[in-house]
This record gives sequence, structure tokens and C-alpha cells, in this order.
Amino acid sequence: MKDRNQKSILAVNLGLGINIVLAALKTFIGIIGHSPALLAEGINSTSDVAYYVVASIFVRMANKPADEEHPYGHQQLESIAAVVVGSFIVTTAVAVFWDAVDKIWDLLSGKTVSSGALDIALWVALITVGIKLFLTFYVRKLGKETNNPVVEAMAYDHRNDLMSAIAASIGIFLGQRGLPWVDPLAGAIVALLILRTGIYILRESSVELMDAVPSKELADQISDILRNVAGVEQLHEVQAHRFGPHIVVNVTIGVDENLSVQAGDEIASRVENLLLDKIPNLRRVHVHYHPSDARYVNMSIEQILAEGRKNSVDAGSKIFK
Repeated sequence: MKDRNQKSILAVNLGLGINIVLAALKTFIGIIGHSPALLAEGINSTSDVAYYVVASIFVRMANKPADEEHPYGHQQLESIAAVVVGSFIVTTAVAVFWDAVDKIWDLLSGKTVSSGALDIALWVALITVGIKLFLTFYVRKLGKETNNPVVEAMAYDHRNDLMSAIAASIGIFLGQRGLPWVDPLAGAIVALLILRTGIYILRESSVELMDAVPSKELADQISDILRNVAGVEQLHEVQAHRFGPHIVVNVTIGVDENLSVQAGDEIASRVENLLLDKIPNLRRVHVHYHPSDARYVNMSIEQILAEGRKNSVDAGSKIFK
């Protein structure tokens, strides 16, 4: 967990530091180099700085240990931070698209659009491409290692910045050669791609906040693990709740009705320990046991899942005998 937190903070700090430098550089060169495309890039990097600061605060708060009010920790704040990042990305996409449409309208109206950018503006845009290419792959790697939704959202944002920087480079290059319409057209296309990514991040983060765990896959995985556990005759129900990268599971098993309470407790303890050992992202397992129920004998997993959904549970049951 400590290594995960360090990698998450590294991803945030790396993106924050580089975006501060790029925001200042692109805005300054965009102004003195008379490059609307690079100036728009500078504004985009400035907005990145704003939500990286917010994400940094959330990631640090998510690392706080569990307390009486939050017995499972504060990792849920990571998903909230991802929602913040996704919201900023959607806002940036709308702003970039609106700016591109405004420039296209000016061109269609016969207005002159500045395209006399200095060579240094093109070089800054190309340097941005190189930096964002590195950050896209490196932060994506950190996102897979940490399974942190906000780090994964930042990897998507770096990819958006990469596409935007490529579009700006093409716009500056062709604008210097008398084709000013390429810049806003490329910007509009990139804005739509950025918007798609922002919506995806919002959707995935909202799913995690709503505890939407893949029920059938989880039920199948748990049933496979418990199939040969001595004393477990049925798996009636699985309820799963996500807390950041972790999952808390409630399972109901069926046991021989003639067993003593102590014997049933021993079976439940074996189930708990086995699931915690076999499924790495489980934080806690609560096991309830009762006598095996004949109603489940002829029911398929799909039927029991449907019954579980009807009763507002997250996953279903499977018969073992």
C-alpha cells in the first residue's frame, strides 16, 4: 500500500510540475510568437495545473488511515478526484471546440486570422509532443501498477494533451505556409476526442462510486474458489462494495444443518481466509452461514443472479452439490 501511494503521488507531482513549466512557456511564446494555436495550448496547460492541484489534495487525503467514521479508509476519494479530473477535461474540450468553431467562422466571414507564428513556437509545440508522449506511457504504467482511478484519468489527460500538441504543431506549420484553416479544423477534431475521453472518465469513476462491481464475474470467481472447501455445500449470495482499489465482500453459504455453531464458524473462517488469500484486492470478507436451501438445487447461475438483482444485491449464488 505504501508503494502504491508513493507511485500515485509521483504521478500527480510529475504532471503538476511539468504542466506548470509548459503553461508558462507556451503562453509566453504564444504571445510573443503570435501563435493562436500555441496560446490555446498554454491556456489548456494552465487549466491542467488547476485540476492537478485539486487532484493532489484528494490523493493525499485518500492516503489517510482508517478511522471510526471511515472504517475502510479514505480511498473512495480517489474516485472523487477522477470525477474532478474528468469534469475539467470535459470543460477544456468544450472551450477548445468553441474556440475552433469561432476561428472557422472568422475564416468563412473573410476575417484575417493570424498565422505568422515564429519558428520558436513550432519548436515549443514539438517539444510538448515529446514530453506528453513520455508522460502518456509512463503515467499509464503507474496507473496499471496502482489501480488508482485518478492516475489512470491523468494518463488519459496526457494522451489528450499529446493529440492537442500534435494538432497545434500541424496548425502552426501549415499556418506559416498560408493554410490558416488547418489549425482550427484540427483543434475541433481534437476537442471531440478530448470530450469523449472526459465522458469516459466520468462514467467509469461514477460506476466505482456507485459500487457497481462486475457481479457475475465476481460470483463465478468466488464460486470457483469455494467449490472444494470442505463443509461448504452452497454459495447462496455475494454482495460486493468497492472502496477505492479494494472490495469488501459479504457472502452467504449453505452448510449441513446438523453441524454445531462452532463447526459452522470454523467453515466460515476457512472461507474468509481463503478468499482473502486468493483475491488480492479484497479488503474484508464477511461470511454468513445457514442450512443448505433446497430451492437452489435446480437453479442456474443466471437464474440466481436474476433473483439477486430482484432483491437488490450485487451478485448471485451457485449450487455446489
